[in-house]
Amino acid sequence: MFVHVTKNKDMLPIKIWQSGIEVIEEKCIAQAEHLAKLPFAEKWIALLPDTHAGKGMPIGGVIACENVVIPNAVGVDIGCGMAYVQTDIPVSLLRETMTGSGDLVKTICGDILRNIPTGYNHYKTPQNSDVLDRAKAEMGKYEADKELIPQIEEGYFQAGTLGGGNHFIEIQQDDEGMCGIMLHSGSRHFGNIVGQYFNKIAHELNDRWFSFVPSEWDLPFLPVETDEGKRYLAWMQLCMDFAYENRAIMLGKVKEIFTKHIEKHTGITPIFSDEINCHHNYAALESHFGKNVWVHRKGAIRAREGEMGIIPGAMGSYSYIIRGKGCEESFMSSSHGAGRAYSRTAAMEKFSVESVMVDLKKQNVVLAKNKKSDVPEESRFAYKDIDNVMANQQELTEPVKRLFTVGVIKG
Repeated sequence: MFVHVTKNKDMLPIKIWQSGIEVIEEKCIAQAEHLAKLPFAEKWIALLPDTHAGKGMPIGGVIACENVVIPNAVGVDIGCGMAYVQTDIPVSLLRETMTGSGDLVKTICGDILRNIPTGYNHYKTPQNSDVLDRAKAEMGKYEADKELIPQIEEGYFQAGTLGGGNHFIEIQQDDEGMCGIMLHSGSRHFGNIVGQYFNKIAHELNDRWFSFVPSEWDLPFLPVETDEGKRYLAWMQLCMDFAYENRAIMLGKVKEIFTKHIEKHTGITPIFSDEINCHHNYAALESHFGKNVWVHRKGAIRAREGEMGIIPGAMGSYSYIIRGKGCEESFMSSSHGAGRAYSRTAAMEKFSVESVMVDLKKQNVVLAKNKKSDVPEESRFAYKDIDNVMANQQELTEPVKRLFTVGVIKG
């Protein structure tokens, strides 16, 4: 870790868990400097090893604010995060057991792709959702946000869906050869609408207040004691709960599909254990350095001492299950993944579909994806080296398990 400081006396330090500033894009540093100039920011800004430029705030960034919340420091995929479950099934069994559709890896991945909507697809009928049932009863009291109420009804069709972009479901192999299941998803279109809605409100209010935060920074804020701030926190929490439930529903369906095929073709009933479900896009009221502050983690997971977390790589590379070390300098946070080395547009220009598919084949990775033309966007070449990321955050986390992609489902 090193500290980036400037001659600006009104700017907080920026603590960066990387080898040097030269490995970080200029736009990312500029965005971090904007955060460091916010008068309600506390102590310092933290940039984690996977950091890269985002919208307003760097992804892989952490900021603690007193009495203020920043919608764009959470992002529009509110509550996006990871889920994982361990199995007692060796990957060799999946590779060696043949079905009418190939080996069990291909069969299971194909069945998941057919039964869990990906990309922009939703279910054709409403799904069960305890979170949305509760929201229907509770969120109507926010009269000012009545245009968001229809999103609750639409959410029933999104519960248990994967989405596109960097969201995925993977069958993975640990260093002992055992199979694990990992997935990455968030609050879907519901969270996106809520995030955009309150970012617009924050912009309008900041303009009305002649805010000291320049509009072009795209960091409009809401004091938490205002009506707008309280409403944002309520809707944000709803989106976080929905994202958590969304992952839980999907993980449950994947476990059912996995079990069905293992039992049918081997006669073995899998045992699942060590389940984890964690957010990496959110804000939460926490106590740090003797103060209650709103810690915004945008592309970062909480890593309190002993807390379990998930840090994925990219398809065809390693992912990690970690245990937090409770490092206060990062506000008890760690990276949320490998972090992009190329934007989606740059990756499409740099890498061909054929080169990515050849690479996956060489590594014996099964890809279940309806549309292959955009696969370079999410290839491992488009991301930073996950092992380098892990090496740069040794004071933040302890690796517990290393996993490699066996099969991956993408939108």
